[in-house]
Amino acid sequence: MLNISNNSISNKVNTEKYKAFSKVESKSSSKMLAKILLGLLILFLVTMFIPWTQNIRARGYVTTLRPDQRPQTVHSVIAGRIEKWFVQEGDFVNRGDTILYISEVKDDYFDPNLLDNTNQQIKAKELTQQSYDEKVKALENQIEALQEMKRLKIEQAKNKLIQSRLKVTADSIEFEAAKTNFSIAERQLDRMQQLYQEGLKSLTDLESRTLKLQESQAKLIGYESKLMSSKNELINAQLELSSIDNDYRDKLAKASSERYSALSSSYNTNVEITKLQNQYMNYSVRTGLYYILAPQNGYITQAIKTGIGETIKEGASIVSIMPAKYDLAVEMYVKPMDLPLLQKGQEVRFMFDGWPAIIFSGWPNVSYGTFGGKIVAIDNFTTKDSKYRILVAPADTDTPWPEAIRIGSGANGFALLKDVPIWYELWRQINGFPADYYNAENQLTETKKEK
Repeated sequence: MLNISNNSISNKVNTEKYKAFSKVESKSSSKMLAKILLGLLILFLVTMFIPWTQNIRARGYVTTLRPDQRPQTVHSVIAGRIEKWFVQEGDFVNRGDTILYISEVKDDYFDPNLLDNTNQQIKAKELTQQSYDEKVKALENQIEALQEMKRLKIEQAKNKLIQSRLKVTADSIEFEAAKTNFSIAERQLDRMQQLYQEGLKSLTDLESRTLKLQESQAKLIGYESKLMSSKNELINAQLELSSIDNDYRDKLAKASSERYSALSSSYNTNVEITKLQNQYMNYSVRTGLYYILAPQNGYITQAIKTGIGETIKEGASIVSIMPAKYDLAVEMYVKPMDLPLLQKGQEVRFMFDGWPAIIFSGWPNVSYGTFGGKIVAIDNFTTKDSKYRILVAPADTDTPWPEAIRIGSGANGFALLKDVPIWYELWRQINGFPADYYNAENQLTETKKEK
């Protein structure tokens, strides 16, 4: 017994008859309590030096790694009216499968023969352009003929000018000869008159010499007239050469002007043909847009526009499609104070909604039901709730993510940071300090060196 009372029962009760008294009296309670407390203290101290993995917790949602693998809505490029549906919600469609058919609602495209009529306009314009091209060729041939004729005419006029100059030279020589003959005839007449007066010549000889003088004078006047006529012909040849150049210059200018007018008309027609061809292609493409096609393989999840005869606008959403093949990822949202602690390639652990898990955030190796990932993208701007979006893809070296996960499911993630002792983590939490900043690449290098 403890014997804490002044009234002892050792003289009144025979304690040897009872085993309980012997067991109680034989125990050393104070020593046992001290050993227990000491053991707890040692266990606590040892626990304080166990490594603890710092982490950042964040809530996220399952999405896809590539933008083209995320759920999308199919839009109508043109306005129209729903005429027929070819699918229903939940159907699987391949790329290019028809989802629905719409009809035209704009009066500019009501003509059922719109493509044929536009094609006829294009052919008519092409024939017009061919006519202009032929006219241009004819004018070019005409210009070449005029240039050749001008060359020949100028050459002919030059030859005539040379002939006129030679004729003037010849006539001038004949005129000079006639002048010489006339001068000789005058001297001979003077000598004949003198001889006649002296009686040495007869009157007949004098009259004959007078007649020769008159004949020489007549020839002189004739050659002078001929020389003047040759000079006039020379002047006419020069004038004709100048007039040929001016005449053909006007003709060539007129033909060139007509040629440029034909070229301008041809170019304008070509512009009109291009516009009509553009319209034809637009009409052709618009005709193909009456059938709304699936952009990729996937499942029809929701029909946004319903019914028959409902009118839709350009760019209106019609149905939503979930791609059949996709690479899963998780988008997490972290606080701005935690962003400097994260970088690409850093490890992240996830617990998905609907999958049982036992989480030891400080000891990820002993956690159950968690899946690994690595950061592949970090946004540089905040969302509406002032958080940064982090995109995490599955880790290649970890357990594959469950195949039954659907896009949009919730996920609780914690990014693994530096390994520190538990006492340091408690001290940090009590003082409200943030987790230690470190470089993941340096950490991996140090881990490899330690191994």
